[in-house]
Amino acid sequence: MTILALDSSGLVASVAIIAEGTLLAEYTVNYKKTHSQTLLPMLDEIVRMVDLDKKAIDAVAVAAGPGSFTGLRIGSATAKGLGLALGKPIIEVPTLAGIACNLGFVRGLVCPVMDARRQQVYSGIYRFEGDRLITVRDQVPVSVSELIAELNGMDDALTSEGVIFLGDGVPVLREEADRMLSIPHAYAPPHLSMQRAGAVGVLAAQLYAEGHFVPAEKHVPIYLRKSQAEQQRDRMKGKKSGNEPAESDLISVQVEAASKVVEELRARAERNANESCGDPEKKSEGSDGESLKRES
Repeated sequence: MTILALDSSGLVASVAIIAEGTLLAEYTVNYKKTHSQTLLPMLDEIVRMVDLDKKAIDAVAVAAGPGSFTGLRIGSATAKGLGLALGKPIIEVPTLAGIACNLGFVRGLVCPVMDARRQQVYSGIYRFEGDRLITVRDQVPVSVSELIAELNGMDDALTSEGVIFLGDGVPVLREEADRMLSIPHAYAPPHLSMQRAGAVGVLAAQLYAEGHFVPAEKHVPIYLRKSQAEQQRDRMKGKKSGNEPAESDLISVQVEAASKVVEELRARAERNANESCGDPEKKSEGSDGESLKRES
């Protein structure tokens, strides 16, 4: 099975290709560029480097949320566009579970945290049975003090071997955790602490085998709360803030990005077919070397 995986749920942009349980390529950037500028060029680069035939892709995996509202929408739109263009399903990987998979096989609890701002973090609590990720407590937005109290109150059988924190929320909780946490704890090193599409792809393979995937047209990101702008808009309208994002905004972003990706792939396929008409060698190659690069 070949999975094209991507994660743009936070500051990090990451793409990967996993085939038959092997990580063929991974491209991760943690720099001051918007994911709309980086994600498609990164995908194109790894597809070209491993000579991947787009027909060999079985599914597209995406870190589906929670995370940055803009990052999630860009990643979701890109995954949805690729799924529609290739006719492949989407494997929706919970962001925090994907981050936890950076630490496969560790003993004890794994607690990925993302900075949710407003004195909160997105957190999930997991453990491993061999290479299999087990959810102890699903991802939710909580305050640092609530998370620490929850871990301190857990059964000794779960916490006897401590907990490892990872993710971009570590700086938010580290001082209070060191002061207030009563169970053994540690922090993942930098190369294992951030989002990685390779980890998303590994968990996606497990989810796919369990039947957890959706048609591309039905994919939507996972939001655990409204964006600040949407909450402010609701307050101005005198409404209570709920848990759902503005769907009209989301759909318009997805459709626009999906349409662009579909047209790019179709246009490239047509150009490859036209260029190969007079060259037997090129004709035999067909569109196997086709990449996903956006052309100007």
